[in-house]
Amino acid sequence: MRGAFAYVVLFGYSLAFSSRFFIKWGRYRMSNVKPSLSLVALPGRRRAILDLAQEIERRGFPGVYCPSMANNMTLCEALAIATDRITFATSIAPIYSRLPSDFAQSAAFIHEVSGGRFKFGVGVSHAPAHERMGITVGKPLGDMRAFVQAYHDTPRTGDKPPLILATLRKKMIALAAEIGDGMVFANGARSHMAASLAVLPDSKRNDPDFFIGNMIPTCISDDIEAAKAVNRRTLTSYVQLPNYRNYWKEAGYVEEMNAVETAMAAGDLDALPGCMSDDWLANTTIFGPASHVLDEIEKWREAGIKEPIIVPSSATGNQFKAFEEIFELFAD
Repeated sequence: MRGAFAYVVLFGYSLAFSSRFFIKWGRYRMSNVKPSLSLVALPGRRRAILDLAQEIERRGFPGVYCPSMANNMTLCEALAIATDRITFATSIAPIYSRLPSDFAQSAAFIHEVSGGRFKFGVGVSHAPAHERMGITVGKPLGDMRAFVQAYHDTPRTGDKPPLILATLRKKMIALAAEIGDGMVFANGARSHMAASLAVLPDSKRNDPDFFIGNMIPTCISDDIEAAKAVNRRTLTSYVQLPNYRNYWKEAGYVEEMNAVETAMAAGDLDALPGCMSDDWLANTTIFGPASHVLDEIEKWREAGIKEPIIVPSSATGNQFKAFEEIFELFAD
């Protein structure tokens, strides 16, 4: 009887150990699934950025996502020629910067030349960009719906690429589910992601072809305070945008955004980093040592983001240094 009891105890212990081992091993394996990366071609670095894109492809990263600065459509045209396998996308192209028909022709060209590797991400952008373009815009939902209709109605383009809508708040998420092939956040709050994604019908959330991404500012450093400071600098311009503040208030960060608005009203922009709490920063960015960064990327996947898109910065160098740190993190 004692022998049987000992066997049961030993078997139970072995089973518990095995379960813990496989859970940890599963998390380790998932943490080594490479994320996509954000890439921008600034003046003076354009040729080097294409070389960097080829290195990103060679190292097996799944995608390159190009933000709206520095003409991302042109960068994507170059990526169609300079790369062979990697997926790439605008993330995002402002819908007001070209006629829908012009976008449709360009997007279809990139899609065809790249062999179907291109995703066309579009968004309504924000007030400062509208002012730079010298345009007066309408309501975001109505403007986006009209753009998508005109884009699809453009004739003689050939096949068009998947259309990804930039999203923050719930109405735009619902519109993306209705008329888009996916959605992408920038600086989304992980703590609010379940509520945001609950807007999607199950048919979209569970559709492997419906894109759900998030651009996540990331700084890898053992000096955690330095990494936090880098990410706060990255987001200083975003907290000054009303649409982002409204989203983060919706996500529960009312105190932080009220403090930002008070500082802005006083003309004290130097105070903005101090308005960004550690909790808010940890839910909108990734920072810290390599092992922590890997864990955080996996937490974003667990939160429902199918494609985490790392926006790399370095605490000790420039854009290229940041990519060196990313490459080291995911070295084979």
